[in-house]
Parts: sequence; structure tokens; C-alpha cells
Amino acid sequence: MNEMLSSGIELMLIGMGMVYAFLAMLVVAINTMSNLVRRYFPEVPSKFPEQPVVAGNDKAVVAAITAAVLQYREKHKNG
Repeated sequence: MNEMLSSGIELMLIGMGMVYAFLAMLVVAINTMSNLVRRYFPEVPSKFPEQPVVAGNDKAVVAAITAAVLQYREKHKNG
């Protein structure tokens, strides 16, 4: 029984070591590929300028949404 237990622990440690080694190699491979892509394929600037974000609400849009919600509620009042 003692021999089987030590064999099982040895197998467990070998398996965990293999998983750890694979994950370490995966991290190295991903970092290497990321660096290669950034070096040889730099990000191309966009042809179109960034559109400014409008902070204010358009009153016509708010009125249309309000009317649509009210109409929906009236239509589905009994259901």
C-alpha cells in the first residue's frame, strides 16, 4: 500500500509539473507573438477622425422616446 501511495504522489507531481511547464511555455509563446505582431504590424491610424461625443440630450429625441413608451404602455395595458 505504501508503494502505491508513493507511486501515486510521484505521478501527481509529474502531472502537475507538466501542466505548469506547458502553461509557462504558453505564456512565453503568447508574449513573443504579441511582441512580433506589434513590431512588424504596427497599428495603422484611422482615416476617419474621431467623432466627438455629444453630452447633451436632443429634446426631439427625448420627446419621441417618451411618446413611443407611452404608446407601448397604452397598447399593452390589458396584457
